[in-house]
Amino acid sequence: MFVDSVELTVGSGKGGAGCVSFWTEKFVIKGGPDGGDGGRGGAIFFKVDNNTDTLSALRGKRVIKAENGRPGEGRKCYGRKGKDTTIIVPPGTQIVDGESGEVLLDLLEEGEKIKFLDGGKGGLGNMHFKGPTNQRPTYAQPGLPGEMRDIRLEMKLIADVGLVGYPNVGKSTLISTLSNARPEVANYEFTTLTPKLGVVALNDYSSFMMADIPGIIEGASDGRGLGLEFLRHIERTKTLLIMVDIANYREMSYQYETLKEELKRYSSELATRPFAIAITKIDALPIEEVNEKMEEFIKSLGLEPNNNIEKFGMNFEVTSYMFKKDFGVELPDNEPQFILPISSIAQFNSKTIKFALGEFIEDMK
Repeated sequence: MFVDSVELTVGSGKGGAGCVSFWTEKFVIKGGPDGGDGGRGGAIFFKVDNNTDTLSALRGKRVIKAENGRPGEGRKCYGRKGKDTTIIVPPGTQIVDGESGEVLLDLLEEGEKIKFLDGGKGGLGNMHFKGPTNQRPTYAQPGLPGEMRDIRLEMKLIADVGLVGYPNVGKSTLISTLSNARPEVANYEFTTLTPKLGVVALNDYSSFMMADIPGIIEGASDGRGLGLEFLRHIERTKTLLIMVDIANYREMSYQYETLKEELKRYSSELATRPFAIAITKIDALPIEEVNEKMEEFIKSLGLEPNNNIEKFGMNFEVTSYMFKKDFGVELPDNEPQFILPISSIAQFNSKTIKFALGEFIEDMK
């Protein structure tokens, strides 16, 4: 089960109490106080583990608490320290204060282990309070209480490319074609109910991560659909691939503008992230209609294309538009790096878009 947000109350252990004890032994006339100190309470740690990709292990848990320290004993014996509790989380997890909403920790690196709450200090035994004026102290300190904190854990996927588009635009088909991810693929809207992450291999030595989230629709920022709930998973992506369905009943420019607007409403920073555009399902329309719609869409963006004829099968030609600086086109800010027509089912431009995205990511680095 995919779980990307949980609420918890975490608490460190209470320190053990100091001991009140006196050394009584045969032939020892004045043994004196020998009460030992209590042990420190256990601490709360968070550790990042790449083998964990969801917070489902924490689902249903309300309180996670470390062990209390043991009390001190006679003969100057110290109490045992309480066992620490380590909470395992996937990379990209944020620890958010439950009351203020402040981000307390942002855990990104594999193997990273951070102490979140320190255990309470153990109390001193009565052996610490003896002196010339108090040779028989009957007092020992109680242990200090541990800390309690209400927190919310939010997981945000870490990827190089985030796929953004309407439901049933072909995001799951593309990520299953290019990567090792195997999401559910079907011809109806909201097939994808949870985010998916896939590794796209460019060659034996280089690859990049691609994140697929549920489709975004009009009014997502007002609570409609599922996409807005999972937009946090592309907050960390370096680049975005906006996918526009050429065979959809919605106009291509309308899809594009709606997606950009919903991204802007969710996060002004996310709306200005470098992006490219993929025109999907070009095999569903005649070639003349595909090229006509592509040209209209390019004009609606106010761009001048460089044409590059790609061949599909034996009798299919469609115009691709590349807007890379390498092609001599200086782009203004927040314009697409490239606009590429694809068909994941027919494997048209699948390799092209894979390597184009690879170069795009390298440029961003």
